[in-house]
Amino acid sequence: MAKIAFLGAGRMGLGMAARMVAAGHEVAVFNRSPEKVAELVAGGAVLAATPRRAVAQAEAIFAMVADDDASRAVWLGEDGALAGHPQPGAFAVECSTVSRPWVLELAKHAAAQGLRYLDSPVTGLPEAAAAGELTLFVGAATADLEAARPLLNPLCTNIVHFGEVGAGTAYKLVQNLLGSVQIAATAEALRIAELAGLDLTTVVDTLATGGAASPTVVRVSRLMLDGVHDRDIAFTAALRLKDTRIGVELADTVHAPAALGHTALDMFTRLIDAGHGDLNETKVIDLLRE
Repeated sequence: MAKIAFLGAGRMGLGMAARMVAAGHEVAVFNRSPEKVAELVAGGAVLAATPRRAVAQAEAIFAMVADDDASRAVWLGEDGALAGHPQPGAFAVECSTVSRPWVLELAKHAAAQGLRYLDSPVTGLPEAAAAGELTLFVGAATADLEAARPLLNPLCTNIVHFGEVGAGTAYKLVQNLLGSVQIAATAEALRIAELAGLDLTTVVDTLATGGAASPTVVRVSRLMLDGVHDRDIAFTAALRLKDTRIGVELADTVHAPAALGHTALDMFTRLIDAGHGDLNETKVIDLLRE
């Protein structure tokens, strides 16, 4: 059993923290909305008022938050994790999808505090997080990853080591940018089919069995067909915009072509500008109907 701090208990973090509790670890959890972790606390976690308190004597610190600003706040804020007193050599594991420049900066701050930093964004929906079936995309020193594996195992069925710190995030941004392009293209395809007079149920069923099918296309096309974008939200339009933006920023930084990424960025920007940031990312199809 290890003493673990878990910072952030949103749609993904809640299930991940619960996995740590179920594995028998002593878990202190911080969340900006404490009421959202009541069930987790009832299951054995301890609620911490601040990240600084959560990390006291922790052997590992995990963070799963929305974006760079939230990550910076939980790690570097006045009462942030790096102002606290974890065990010497504790692991600092950032699981959030954040920008590569911030990951590299945070790694330096963590190292200055004597922590072993793992860049470890995840892939999988909230149900996978709750079931411990995520895949982790890790950027870290090999020795640090091997030492941390026993603590990571309750979260996942697969760990892919992409290289040094920053490499895990670089891959995650590439994957999510591809996902953004697929979602935007799926919305366009369904709208074309709709305007051509095709039955969308038949279109979606056929897409799922054809050469253009991917898990993303299959999932979002069915959600777009259902047309209910305000319930059972796994990924909001605002989060999709954030991931698309930092993916395009990575592409621009390395001077890579990203015309389709920029097009997807424009579509999701217009969706958020229309006031739909809190809805499912699949709401983008309605943007094309206006």
